[in-house]
Amino acid sequence: MGRDLDRIDQRILEELELDGRLSIVELAARVNLTNTPCSERVKRLERSGYISGYRAILNMAKLGLGYLTVVQVSLVATTGDNSLDTFNEAVSTVSEIENCLMIAGSFDYMLTIRTRDILHFRQVLSEKINKLPGILQTNSFAVMEVVK
Repeated sequence: MGRDLDRIDQRILEELELDGRLSIVELAARVNLTNTPCSERVKRLERSGYISGYRAILNMAKLGLGYLTVVQVSLVATTGDNSLDTFNEAVSTVSEIENCLMIAGSFDYMLTIRTRDILHFRQVLSEKINKLPGILQTNSFAVMEVVK
């Protein structure tokens, strides 16, 4: 972890990563502090950017989006005419794309796609992903299980 974090700060981050809804009282008890110093540390960690936000982890299967696919994307070109910026902007408009990671390696991007089922995925692939600017090739992989 960061160099300017002591063991208590690290424990606070670990606990909040497991459960961001912990009350200060519960968090303080778990890291062996009193409430006020614990609260001050959390605020400092937020201000300094170690904690960038809080969110709910949604059950995508219950929301009807239980089908997860990983798509490798290769672009025609990655230099010159702002092709990366153009792709980055366009990818943000596709709601089914859960994550978009720029990769150093044999392809340019890795996308995780959330859909209802394989038919929905095929539709998203053909009507949205393959129409993103600058795409040369995609390779798709159905996720069998999310382990971590």
